[in-house]
Amino acid sequence: MNNVLGCHILIEACDCDPGILNNIEAVKETMINAALQAGAEVCNVAFHKFSPQGVSGVVVISESHLSVHTWPEFGYAAIDVFTCGDTVDPLTAVEHIREKFKARRALVSEVKRGIFDTHSISKISPG
Repeated sequence: MNNVLGCHILIEACDCDPGILNNIEAVKETMINAALQAGAEVCNVAFHKFSPQGVSGVVVISESHLSVHTWPEFGYAAIDVFTCGDTVDPLTAVEHIREKFKARRALVSEVKRGIFDTHSISKISPG
């Protein structure tokens, strides 16, 4: 990852298993294991189950975070995998999540984060 601080992958996971997306323990386990399989160090975990359905959560890793918001009624999950440095493979995390959520379709977009020119930063920095 030359000249960037991080890689932010956005996943629109569609046609997922609604039972999995509505199960807080399954979603949590999937996200933690995705981070670990990608080579990340897990620092903190927070998940919430909504009523009547849906799960949101975040896995904070030393290298940034993984987050998820599920809509079981639509078989849909919005997932972010944001990693910094070059010791973690975010695509490994993405594939693990897709497999465990049983996503039949997914739109995966990658955004490079921390692309900046130090000269322009000094021009806009206060004082």
